[in-house]
Amino acid sequence: MSNYFTNFSLLVPLPDDAALTYALEIAGQASRLNQGDEAEPGFPAELQASTEDWCFEVEGDVLNGQQRLWLHSSNGGIDAVCAFLQHLLQKFALPDVVTFEWSHDCSRPRVDAYGGGAAIITAKEIKTMSTSQWLHENTPDAAPSFQLQPPTPN
Repeated sequence: MSNYFTNFSLLVPLPDDAALTYALEIAGQASRLNQGDEAEPGFPAELQASTEDWCFEVEGDVLNGQQRLWLHSSNGGIDAVCAFLQHLLQKFALPDVVTFEWSHDCSRPRVDAYGGGAAIITAKEIKTMSTSQWLHENTPDAAPSFQLQPPTPN
């Protein structure tokens, strides 16, 4: 049996302790919603739909007095991460843009198991792309479409 992974890791600077506390509290609530709990009063409405995809870790970090949020996963949650980051950008007027990349991986060699993508998030827009999307968009129409098959044993 093969195990599939979607890996990412990124640090997001936050303006102060209050922002870090808020982000960790919202992340904890979203994780509990993902497990079936009811939404607590004040949970951001724009994040409620994203909690189904909330399968990543969120930790606080401080380096040289700068509060940071560390988001990481081996299980995906890309759409939820993007929505969460956009919410924080809007709430705290964070840097104009947050970007990150992810990879798709597998515990065993598979022809359809590898790839990745990238996201560009602002307070107003989320743009994502995947490597398979990029290949499709940049492959000439005349090129044959095929997948390599593993060799057949003799």
